[in-house]
Amino acid sequence: MKALISIDYTNDFIAADGALTTGIAGQSIEEEIVNVARTFIEQGDFVVFAIDAHQANDQYHPENKLFPPHNIIGTKGQDLYGALKNLYTINQSNPQIYWLNKRHYSAFSGTDLDLRLRERNITEIHLTGVCTDICILHTAVDAYNLNYKIVIHQQAVASFDITGHNWALKHFQNTLGASII
Repeated sequence: MKALISIDYTNDFIAADGALTTGIAGQSIEEEIVNVARTFIEQGDFVVFAIDAHQANDQYHPENKLFPPHNIIGTKGQDLYGALKNLYTINQSNPQIYWLNKRHYSAFSGTDLDLRLRERNITEIHLTGVCTDICILHTAVDAYNLNYKIVIHQQAVASFDITGHNWALKHFQNTLGASII
């Protein structure tokens, strides 16, 4: 069984005025990220929207030393971006759709994601979203350590940093044994 984990495709990471935007790189994958999600939904597969979720003024979160405030819970910045938001809104009552607030880079860190996947007998995860070399990477490493088969949709991932993006794609394949499609 397989699942899609769509990571951090939110206004703060994608919109031109987002707090921590990938800009054109993130915007350019919109059509593909929506197509992949739509396909998984139509096939009845489990689809997880793993979304960065921060508290305003959280002085203890380590990301606050590295990045400006972003994806604050309940703000427009944490909303899904563009057509992906529309797809989610139409399908959010589907029991195969799961919204997962995550506090760390990895969708597995401090969440019930592994439990949700295992109770559905899922052994293969497909990853889309941003940032290839941060949240996608950390999620993939955790998935590898939990013995999931990993598939990266190359045309549906992006980053702020093209060098980091390209390095992560090689790392997924050469070090984690992921399939890049």
